[in-house]
Amino acid sequence: MKTIPLLAISFLVAILASAIGIISVQNAAPVSLNFIFFQSIQLPVGVVLAMSISAGLIGGALLQPLWNLSDSQNSRRKFQANPEESDTVQY
Repeated sequence: MKTIPLLAISFLVAILASAIGIISVQNAAPVSLNFIFFQSIQLPVGVVLAMSISAGLIGGALLQPLWNLSDSQNSRRKFQANPEESDTVQY
């Protein structure tokens, strides 16, 4: 049953790569990003999109353990709030 999620992820990555390829071919003109007073060098739109998506995927992958850690701490607090009302065993 693990093959279906892996196949879906493969399709999403293929569609994303195709979309970046099509957009980069259609928009070959260089652009520069402006943020407050900072301006980047001029890069093609496809390169900017690829870097943005890569940064988002890497950032999400790095922050995922922190979200799981905070979720587990919140669930522990729920169990420890009223130990005499609960049938669970505290660890």
